[in-house]
Amino acid sequence: MSFNIPDDRRYLESHEWTEERDGTVRVGITDFAQDELGDVVFVELPDIGDDLDAEAAFGVVESIKAVSDLYAPIGGEVTAINETLFDAPELVNDDPYGEGWMIELDADGSLDDLLTPEEYEEQIE
Repeated sequence: MSFNIPDDRRYLESHEWTEERDGTVRVGITDFAQDELGDVVFVELPDIGDDLDAEAAFGVVESIKAVSDLYAPIGGEVTAINETLFDAPELVNDDPYGEGWMIELDADGSLDDLLTPEEYEEQIE
């Protein structure tokens, strides 16, 4: 099966994606992750202003199959959360790289240590 892996992002082994946007980093889960989870029914996100450490759990995504922790790709302060997901968690399945984004961070580091699209693709094959 072939999964959508945008080449303008970096990835974590735990299946989160990152995208730099005007000095902030947007985070969500990958197409592969949402497919593995099945229908997402609940998303728990941190509060705006929370400080996250790189690779620390920042929330939870619950599906009909499983409950999975979400991990921060990089340390920083949460500057935005996608509150739409509280009422429409299915957006994570429908549009994981767009309307299904989860948080934005004022990052305090570089994304260079994260997986490239090619490295992530190798991992999920």
